Amino acid sequence: MTLHPFIAAMLEQMKGRPGLSAGTPQQARAMVAASRPVLGEGPTLAEVRDIEIPTRGGAIKARLFRSGPSPAGLIVYLHGGGWMIGTLNDYDALARTLAAESGCAVLLPDYRLAPEHPFPAGLEDAEDVLVRAALAGEALIGTSLPLVVAGDSAGGNLATVAALKLRGHVALAAQILIYPVADSDFERPSYHAFGTGLPLTRQDMVWFFHRYAPEHEWTSPRIAPLRADDLTGLPPTLIALAECDVLADEGRAYADALERAGIRVARREAAGVTHGFIRLHNLFDVARDEVKAAAAFARAACRDVAAPAQRSSV
Repeated sequence: MTLHPFIAAMLEQMKGRPGLSAGTPQQARAMVAASRPVLGEGPTLAEVRDIEIPTRGGAIKARLFRSGPSPAGLIVYLHGGGWMIGTLNDYDALARTLAAESGCAVLLPDYRLAPEHPFPAGLEDAEDVLVRAALAGEALIGTSLPLVVAGDSAGGNLATVAALKLRGHVALAAQILIYPVADSDFERPSYHAFGTGLPLTRQDMVWFFHRYAPEHEWTSPRIAPLRADDLTGLPPTLIALAECDVLADEGRAYADALERAGIRVARREAAGVTHGFIRLHNLFDVARDEVKAAAAFARAACRDVAAPAQRSSV
């Protein structure tokens, strides 16, 4: 394993710090929140506003980002954090950057977190937000737009599981999955190769799973989409992975499974970086390039969906 010099330096600075699973969920959330000043801010946008979105579990908060008056599409971005960690403020900088780079509006939901709200609460919120965005996008944005679902880590898991559930009901231009949780097998080679000493460990993942859902649910396709019998009907997909990540193998396997189902998949894998690197986009080139690639994929997918509609209206 050869780490990117920035990642190697970062890990050297992190030596001695407790892992995410070393304490309580509240302590893990505080650790993530404490990193915000180091990660920096996102660009100034034309509009950033907090809204509420009704769901079957009650209204949840969300933040809407627009870089200009005529967005190319609407990206629903589901943040990572093991289904337990992450707030609107933790992902504000990434959402701003994604909006600025893609030309799309970005909707960042504050979905319910485990263990206070275990499975399927957060997933139901993700599904309901996508339905709301599809049905009421005009009320949110002022016009009907192509819809993209995206997310990183556990958010990538929620994104693709929700997309599976809503096939045939919600039209998606694309899904963007950044090092997604796609399975519940902790014995894959990447779990053994990268399971200790890095920002996300095998122990962390087991800890997250135990607090998200009872163990008998872990192999359900609603948690492990790689185990779904049928992946047809999903939209064009970008899967972006980190080489030095316990989730790398299942991400590759999910890309393979999507391709076998006839889904167009664009694969990216960042060499020498670890899980969670996408939030470091203000700090080093690899993360910045991956945000730009995700933004370009979303923009192109929205353009491809919009073009036939524009031709048919002429």
